[in-house]
Amino acid sequence: MYWNIIPECISIIILLIIWSYSRKGSNLPTLTNQLFQACFLVTFLAISTNILSTCMLTYTQIFPIWMIELVTTIYFIFTPLMGMIYFLYSSTLIYNHTKLSKIMWLGTLPGLIYILIVLSNPFSHILFSLSSEGVYNQGSFIFITYLLFYLYCLFCLIIVIINKKKINYHIYKILSVFPLIAVAVIVIQQIYPNIILSGTAATMALLIIYLHLQNKQLTLDSLTNLPNRSELFQMMEILIEKYGHDPFVLLVISLRDFKKINESYGHAMGNELLVKFSEFLSSIAPLNSVYRFNGDEFAILIQHEQRHLVKQIIDLLDKKTISPWIIQDYSFYVSTVAGVATYPQSATTAEKILNAVEYAVIQAKRDSSKQVHYCDENIMNSINRRERIIEILKDKIAKQSFELYYQPIIDLKTGKYDFAESLVRIPNSSLGPLYPNEFIPIAEETGLIIEITYQILEKACEFINHLSKENIHIKSVHVNFSAYQFNESNLSNKVIEIIESHHIPLSKIKIEFTESTIAKNVEVVTHFANYVAQKGIRMGLDDFGTGYSNIATVIGIPFGTIKLDRSLILAAMDNEKSAGLVKNITRSFQDLGCSVVAEGVETKEQLDYLNQNNITFQQGYYFYKPVTYIDLVKIILSKPKVKVVVE
Repeated sequence: MYWNIIPECISIIILLIIWSYSRKGSNLPTLTNQLFQACFLVTFLAISTNILSTCMLTYTQIFPIWMIELVTTIYFIFTPLMGMIYFLYSSTLIYNHTKLSKIMWLGTLPGLIYILIVLSNPFSHILFSLSSEGVYNQGSFIFITYLLFYLYCLFCLIIVIINKKKINYHIYKILSVFPLIAVAVIVIQQIYPNIILSGTAATMALLIIYLHLQNKQLTLDSLTNLPNRSELFQMMEILIEKYGHDPFVLLVISLRDFKKINESYGHAMGNELLVKFSEFLSSIAPLNSVYRFNGDEFAILIQHEQRHLVKQIIDLLDKKTISPWIIQDYSFYVSTVAGVATYPQSATTAEKILNAVEYAVIQAKRDSSKQVHYCDENIMNSINRRERIIEILKDKIAKQSFELYYQPIIDLKTGKYDFAESLVRIPNSSLGPLYPNEFIPIAEETGLIIEITYQILEKACEFINHLSKENIHIKSVHVNFSAYQFNESNLSNKVIEIIESHHIPLSKIKIEFTESTIAKNVEVVTHFANYVAQKGIRMGLDDFGTGYSNIATVIGIPFGTIKLDRSLILAAMDNEKSAGLVKNITRSFQDLGCSVVAEGVETKEQLDYLNQNNITFQQGYYFYKPVTYIDLVKIILSKPKVKVVVE
């Protein structure tokens, strides 16, 4: 009989090409990766023995019968088992460790039974036989080989369909397609038995898996060619699971002020610096231990807690910072900061270790006097407290139980408290009272500030409604917007919708944000401010004087109120030049039709100074601390505590 093995020869070449590329991908010793390599081995053995057996059967005069039978028997073992190994690979992508062992045991059972059948073939000849002249004859149970392959393809489809809702849709599509393609190819071979396509079916399946599931681009950073953060996380999970008692160290290194290099020299130059820096780290760290962590951050995973290596790497980094990086004839001096976490001292899970080391890096960036921060007991306590605060914030959001306090703003021309700034407070929690300087930054970092701000706006509108029903007059309530609020899509319409749902005039709300907010995204903030101002919502600039923006930027936004930062007032009282600057700024803003408010007024001296400079809108502890809405009502209705300024 004549067999066409050209497709198999082409398949083995494609197989070797895929294998060579896959070796450059993920090095993680996961069961999935190990089974992927096993797929290569089984497929290679199946195709190579198929080609060899076919050649031997064609030239029986050259090879002894026992050798032909041995090679053909090996071919019969591995060819249907390609289906089994692909099924086991699919199972690792679907099932967790608990269920996987049972699935794999059940999945290998048909394959083990089939192997016993193949091994008995020299005596039973139920699959094939060879005459003394080397003539090949199919046995009466040859269909078992095809049946086993179809059975495993069916198993693949069943476990995928059953677990459709539990797995990623991308993985679902891939695992659904490749068994169908394999089955289609084998059906073609059955129709044309002289064309050998079993290896082609497996190679096509392997190619699909490689391109969509095992491709190195999924695990390697495209810029530096280092393993990415996902690979780092998986590697730590493997170390914890397999070597739970063996400690390791995670060192994360960040380039300080890298953003300035991008801004000054362009992203191309910045990218080249990152590549060179990654190469430098790879040269001083253990082999295959460097990862691209995030942006300008790199991680080094040191197994067996070799603390001397951590010190050695940090010392080499210190030496490198005193010499410039030369890129395209430019010289850069780049300093670094680092966070260090250890397993199990710092944390006992991969996720908590990453959280710990990220927090340590943030602390190192904030502390200019200290390059390296270790995840010691104090840092871990801070991280645990931070996690508790996040839980409290989420709970408050869900229950809409934030409390709103109000700090009155007095108009010294009338002596009335016609304005008030809304301030969110958490006076009671499982951690006791939480103060804004602690929980607001955490809310911003986690993105929770967006929903918190919407709830503040809701409560401020409810308060205005309450005053209106009681026939108590207030001109507007100020609501602070974080820079993160402007990341929200459709912000303008959402704000208007909230205010209108309470049936109050839009002008009763004044939205305040700081200079830093403007600096982060001038176009977005300006567009928002102009749009909502046209609808009637008022705008206020908070903390002016902190040095983030210029007058031209401020003028481009329709502010009705400018709040002078307390530091600007204090400087003006101690320095004549600063006093002249404040006086001129105040006059300029007032000439533009803006009301100027002085924040943080605490003493009679500050009050008198501000009155002398015609800053008659004032806010601070000298008048009132932030109070509950009940107390604010009493304040609005009370007589003024200070003498009214008469022009």
